[in-house]
Amino acid sequence: MGMRTECKHYESRTYANGDAVRKCNLDKAPEAPWRCPEPCDSFERRLADAGWVHSGVVAPPVAKDVPGLDDGSAAAVLDAAEDIINSVGAQVLMDIQNEQSKKRRWWRRKK
Repeated sequence: MGMRTECKHYESRTYANGDAVRKCNLDKAPEAPWRCPEPCDSFERRLADAGWVHSGVVAPPVAKDVPGLDDGSAAAVLDAAEDIINSVGAQVLMDIQNEQSKKRRWWRRKK
């Protein structure tokens, strides 16, 4: 099953350069933008018309099913990417804190 575009948690954006983002706002679709989990415990049907204003830009169609995802390789790649980002995040935060403390120490010496 592809991404459930009729779910109220599904979001799609198309940028001026043509890039499209398709995601679950609850982060329940680990294989986004390819497909939602089957069954999804957070699925809620989107209201038919809630007064939304639709733009003239039409997002490219969502693939119904991408071959090769059943073996779990896509989820494994996305998990590995998330682990890399999470491991670097702590170091980046520490670097920012060190920079800020150096600036504070310099200011104190200058006075």
